[in-house]
Amino acid sequence: MLQARDKELVAALSRALEKLASRPVKFMEVCGTHTVAFHRAGLRSLVPQNISLLSGPGCPVCVTPQKEIQKAFQIARREEIILATFGDMMRVPVDSSSLEKERSMGADVRVVLSALEAVKMAQENRDKSVVFFAVGFETTAPTVASAILHAAQQGIHNFSILCAHKMIPPAMKALLEGGVVRPGSPQEVKVDGFMCPGHVSAIIGTHPYEEIAARYSAPCVISGFEPEDMLETLVMLAEMTSEGRAEVKNQYRRVVKPEGNAVALQLMDRVFRVTDAEWRGLGLIPRSGFRLAEEFSAFDAESQFELESVVVAEDEQRGCRCGDVLRGSLLPEECPLFGVVCTPATPVGACMVSSEGTCGTHYRYRSKGN
Repeated sequence: MLQARDKELVAALSRALEKLASRPVKFMEVCGTHTVAFHRAGLRSLVPQNISLLSGPGCPVCVTPQKEIQKAFQIARREEIILATFGDMMRVPVDSSSLEKERSMGADVRVVLSALEAVKMAQENRDKSVVFFAVGFETTAPTVASAILHAAQQGIHNFSILCAHKMIPPAMKALLEGGVVRPGSPQEVKVDGFMCPGHVSAIIGTHPYEEIAARYSAPCVISGFEPEDMLETLVMLAEMTSEGRAEVKNQYRRVVKPEGNAVALQLMDRVFRVTDAEWRGLGLIPRSGFRLAEEFSAFDAESQFELESVVVAEDEQRGCRCGDVLRGSLLPEECPLFGVVCTPATPVGACMVSSEGTCGTHYRYRSKGN
């Protein structure tokens, strides 16, 4: 059953989409919350078959590479360390282990809701080092920056982070440039436009998408998360593609401002520096991640603790197609493991684990006709 507040508006938007769907187009959303909201609301039945909405690399847990998670394992195995992380990271499988399994074998791994909670943990456990596994996009990076500044100001020297933050616009560019094709992967899809993430855009504003629209002729519409928001966003994208226009539109004007959040941007600029970053399924993307500025190197867990180089089995080697799903070149149902070997109870890949993962979402809402 459709879940929407204004069903008349939803019906009108659906009719507008029908009129605009004269040819097949593929739009991509790059926000895990959009993935969940779209399927939970049962919107697929209201979108014409000519319009495909693909899920991209919008789940921060899913795009965290296995090598980074292995680093977290190494840190967690030290008796003098408490590893703090978000709940979704606990069950991500890597080489027959996970942070949940590491904890069951004695590692002190604790789930927190924020980086500041990890800082407080460090204050309360002065005899231990507390390492926060910092994953997420531009939405969570400012909160981690704020936690580091707080720790620095309070002289909390037993707190550090394992930094795995990433930025969405560079990943969008990489997808459009076709620079993420991997051996044995399906043909990469041509993305005709993007449903841009509302939460990330509340931080970075609308300007970072302008180069994407202009350089790659890819329409971009920043969307809210209500069913009405997402359908209106699809109408805006369909209008631009039918008219041959590529612009940046802001459907989520009630939250997102063109300039973004100045305070959050200043926090990130103060604490972090932009660097190349590895993405699960996408490989190395230039200038797509964060590292700590030299001034805050004392809070960098990777430089504090000697970590061994590790080699992990790629998803494809285990039969998992998570990387292809993250690139939008494969639907979860097209993976031979989906729903048979790989389920939320027995996940093989990160896309089935996270609450925002595409595979997990498709599994949970299969009965909604999506």
